[in-house]
Amino acid sequence: MTLKGIDIFKLTPKTNCKDCGIPTCMAFSMKVAQGGITIDKCPHLSDDALKVLGAATEPPMKLIKIGNASAGNELSLGGETVLFRHEKTFISKTLYGVTVNAENIEAKLADVKKIDYERISERMYVELINIAYTGNTTAYLDAVRTALSAGRTLILDVKDPDAAAAALEIARDNKPLLNAADESNYQAMSELAVKYGVALGVSGATPDSLYDTVRAVEGLGNKNIVIDVGAVSIKDAFARAVQIRRAALKDGDHSCGYPSLVNTAALAPNDSYMQTALASLFTVKYGSIVIMDSVSYAQALPLFGLRQNLFTDPQKPMKVEPGIYPINSADENSVVATTVDFALTYFIVSGEMERSGVPVNLLISDAGGYSVLTAWAAGKLSAGTVAKFIKENNIEGKIKNRNLIIPGKVAVLKGELEENLPGWKIIVAPNEAVALTKFLKELKV
Repeated sequence: MTLKGIDIFKLTPKTNCKDCGIPTCMAFSMKVAQGGITIDKCPHLSDDALKVLGAATEPPMKLIKIGNASAGNELSLGGETVLFRHEKTFISKTLYGVTVNAENIEAKLADVKKIDYERISERMYVELINIAYTGNTTAYLDAVRTALSAGRTLILDVKDPDAAAAALEIARDNKPLLNAADESNYQAMSELAVKYGVALGVSGATPDSLYDTVRAVEGLGNKNIVIDVGAVSIKDAFARAVQIRRAALKDGDHSCGYPSLVNTAALAPNDSYMQTALASLFTVKYGSIVIMDSVSYAQALPLFGLRQNLFTDPQKPMKVEPGIYPINSADENSVVATTVDFALTYFIVSGEMERSGVPVNLLISDAGGYSVLTAWAAGKLSAGTVAKFIKENNIEGKIKNRNLIIPGKVAVLKGELEENLPGWKIIVAPNEAVALTKFLKELKV
């Protein structure tokens, strides 16, 4: 059993132990080769074997952690193994940040706190605050103290070693990203990053100088790195982001195997529309961190939706939680409707219901994340499952209205539902969601 030319089985003991939870060493070796378990789970491997295999089993892009784990604010960057989502699930989602400085921090933090909502069981918020150094160390340190109150992970964007050291002393518990190193100061900045146990952002004026600086930082023994693609131009930043990712994943160049940071606020200053477009571009290709001047709801809704679609397992459908979803301030006397838990179906149906202005209690039952017809064909949506959901969740005790609207494409369930739900009137909706608005407005019950 080989992994990158190394015979795993030769390095594992030949006894059939169960200390790792796997009956035989051959089975253990196979799981390691397939990426299903880490090599350190075997208690019998020597330090030399662990060192050899540990390096061989590392992903081509290193997984970097920033933020305070004990405070529940730890964030993951990198760890990717493929270039495209259809090849395999991406590991770490793109993180979004807002850049601030000493002059505008109060107003910008207030705006950041407004973007915090839930979509399909995932919290959508601005994860990072990028604090830009403008030359005044005292003001910069005050900005760092203020930013800590926002409860977000910080990025210290500062090239001055003294200012960086003072800022790290203040924010050390936050475990910020120190985006500070370039060809002129990498040694001092790497020492600071290692001292405070934080990741180091590395930049370079040219692709060659960037690569050489990363190699130099690695030579100091520091591999806790994030690569800043720079702000020379949009074209240059995009080229660097793609080249870095391809060099790591396709060519196996570990000096490129680090997450990337893209500052769209520097690439398109004072242009929120361009920054939003660039943020979407670098969410797809290949920014681990994307920084903007600000994030409004108009920007967040499509941008965070794009990210969620991209960074979910393509083999697992996106689902909403089963439950009662009141639409248009529905109460216990409002009509009841039901559909499946497939996220796309939910958003389309609920959107059309909201447009109608008619109060509706929308029931979402567990249908395996399938669309209406697929769920019906798979037996996940039937008269029995709908009736069971209504009874198990005490819907009749929570809602007085006994009119139930079902999807038009499963009109065949009407008769059986009337048998399973005595006292309920079953109403068949139109086949297409776009017709729901008119249907609800004209519904007489």
